[in-house]
Amino acid sequence: MTDRVRAAVRTAPRTTEILEFPMPVLGDHDALLRVEVAGICGTDVKLYDNPVIGGPVIMGHENVGTIEHAGPGFTRLHGVKRGDRVFVEHYVGCYHCEWCRIGEFRHCEATDWRTNPDARRFGYTPTTNEGTLWGGFSEYMYLPWNAVVHRVPEGVNAELAGLVTPLSNGIEWALLAAGVGYSDTVLIQGPGQQGLSQVVACKQAGAAQIIVTGTTRDKARLGLAQELGADHVVDISQEDPLDRVREITDGRGVDFVLDCTSRAGAGPVLLGIDALKRREGVLLIQGELAAFPDFPVKKVTEKAITIKSARGHSYKACELALEQLASGRFPLERLATHRFPLEDVDLAIRTLGGEGVDDVIHISLMPGLTRQQIEAL
Repeated sequence: MTDRVRAAVRTAPRTTEILEFPMPVLGDHDALLRVEVAGICGTDVKLYDNPVIGGPVIMGHENVGTIEHAGPGFTRLHGVKRGDRVFVEHYVGCYHCEWCRIGEFRHCEATDWRTNPDARRFGYTPTTNEGTLWGGFSEYMYLPWNAVVHRVPEGVNAELAGLVTPLSNGIEWALLAAGVGYSDTVLIQGPGQQGLSQVVACKQAGAAQIIVTGTTRDKARLGLAQELGADHVVDISQEDPLDRVREITDGRGVDFVLDCTSRAGAGPVLLGIDALKRREGVLLIQGELAAFPDFPVKKVTEKAITIKSARGHSYKACELALEQLASGRFPLERLATHRFPLEDVDLAIRTLGGEGVDDVIHISLMPGLTRQQIEAL
């Protein structure tokens, strides 16, 4: 094993440098991950443009790899050993608060950078902290005793396992948070990786009608949504989405609206409120809007709409995502559309952000491979 590690470090907004670091000193309760795939999502695009945490940061919070080293304490706690392929959640919980005890590490104060300036979270923590390698845009990643790891099932390769984060979000938001179930009707707004993952989750749960909206630019994604189980797709650039939803549902409206748009303004929320059935529908939103001064509270209360938040994933959702990937029931490999080596991380993030390439869904950064090796895959 080498004693130096190459990593892509965000040193300023929209600026990455490939730097070398010494291998971290590992204790009995630590481990080291050889990173195979670090997924890139919309959050990375936002944080790359406008970092919320100062200092040099190795980004990458959707990480899959093999255990290169595991101290005896780490092995006892997590049940993994050298050579095991694992998915690592980006949350680094305390393991003893009420949230951690029920597997809801995402709510632990120890990993919440919004309220705790000393929080630890993969892809967010500066390299100046002990362990240094706190992100997946690196050849190796440091795993402290309180990392949350999931063993990847046999037959699921690293690139497929790299979809656990969006798929677990889809399961968490659609099924566990919103409560979509058998025979329900669902409107999913936005056919990106989150929206497509929610198509799979809703289909698996037995939803009777799944409607997905997008724009003309999303033509390929809308086609994939149908392959994954959507019953109807609507190009909002070509037809009125509210009229189309009412037509599809015979004027009844939908039981659930899942907003998976990003930086699309208030329009999708307002559409969702109107598209929901007459009483007691559920609207799930991601909270991208910093303010909504004309929010139609009267209409929401008259229709008895329940608004729920889309926020991260639970331990259970990750386990369910891995089971779904292992089942092979859906062609989920179609979501992994692009691959990049470590040195092209800047291009990879910009590509996902829409700079120059269409039909991008999920990007796999592969720190251990060269451009030539990736092209040969």
